[in-house]
Amino acid sequence: MSAPPLDSAGDPASVTRRETRNTLWMELYQVVVRVGWIFKTETIIMPAVLDAVVDSGTLRGLLPVLNRGGQSVPPLFAAGPLARMPQKKWALVRTSLAMAAWFGILAVAWQPLAEWRPDLLAALFLVLYALFSASNGVNQLVVASLQGKLISPGYRGRAMVVSVAVGSVLAIVAAVLLLGPWLEEPNGFPKIFGATAAFFALAAVLPLFLDEPADHAEHALQESDRGSRAGRLFAEWATALRADPALSRLCLVAACFSAVLMLFPHYQAFARDRLGSTLSSLLTWVVVQNAATGIVSLVVGPMSDRRGTRIVLIWLVALSATTPLVVTLLSLLAHRVAVEWFWIVYAPLGLNPLSLKLFTNYALELAPGPAEHPRYVSIVGGALAAPFVLSPLIGLAVDTVGFRPVFVAGAAVIAAGAGLAIRLPEPRRR
Repeated sequence: MSAPPLDSAGDPASVTRRETRNTLWMELYQVVVRVGWIFKTETIIMPAVLDAVVDSGTLRGLLPVLNRGGQSVPPLFAAGPLARMPQKKWALVRTSLAMAAWFGILAVAWQPLAEWRPDLLAALFLVLYALFSASNGVNQLVVASLQGKLISPGYRGRAMVVSVAVGSVLAIVAAVLLLGPWLEEPNGFPKIFGATAAFFALAAVLPLFLDEPADHAEHALQESDRGSRAGRLFAEWATALRADPALSRLCLVAACFSAVLMLFPHYQAFARDRLGSTLSSLLTWVVVQNAATGIVSLVVGPMSDRRGTRIVLIWLVALSATTPLVVTLLSLLAHRVAVEWFWIVYAPLGLNPLSLKLFTNYALELAPGPAEHPRYVSIVGGALAAPFVLSPLIGLAVDTVGFRPVFVAGAAVIAAGAGLAIRLPEPRRR
């Protein structure tokens, strides 16, 4: 008979091994998702897909509403049930499969509708995009909750570096080998959607390998008592915001940062309509954005582990204000020069995924304990979504007054968010 293991579940060595294993599988999960994500890059591919059906600034302005609304509102209602789940990895499997399903449907339906009913195709695309965004929002909430549960605060930056840097390299390779050729094909969009669905479905398998300890029954019962009635949700959010001024300030910063996300669909439209760029330019922009994300993560991850998430978040929000200003400056150049250098715009846009991750990491550190992780993350997500009711008006403003005034105003709002972030506290000093 073999000897019993030396470590029990509570021994430091056993805990360390469990955290190492879970960190590895969480990193692998996010790497695979990132590779799939490059085929549907929010800042480039999705607006181009909609414009291929209907070229309208107003409809384009709906994309950020559906995107951020879906990613932020459903998690507010999912936070309570998620907190009561003893094991959350099964929720990660389900949301990943849902994300794959919506793009699978789009891949199948695209070609027939594109030929016969482009109006129905545009409507179907917006509906599926909304459903995907909702699934993705809950998925990100689950990822954040698992990260808060399984990975220590001082190691989350390193996990971000590995997942983002490795994921960016593999995503760029996939873009060069697959996305580029498919963008040049007349009927390449179904292949792009199919690849997205395949990678998300592959990612759904990886959470099965997590060694996630079940939450204690008494904790689950307590959360059930607190979150069982939907009518209490808004009162609970208001109570959390009143009780924690730092959370309220973080929500204001997130609301200002939303301007970054509301403006990005209009950049590729500006390059196409004003500068004469073609679909072939999309590959260069996708590669530049993902390369910037990977490179900057090598600095952001270690710095957030050593110096704290707060200071890094301030700098990322401030630097994000440069993106609309760069577009405005390029608009002053000759069109042939501006279109050749337009790829520069997507370098600071590479900060967006890192900024959103740091908003989540900061909310996790700000929360009083693991039981509040889903609530804090979902509240900050709601703050990111709230300003998106203005997104269609931004698209209308682009059609009415032009790109430049809208981009300059957006830069000012983002800079104001960076100013508010300076007075955020450092949770690790509490």
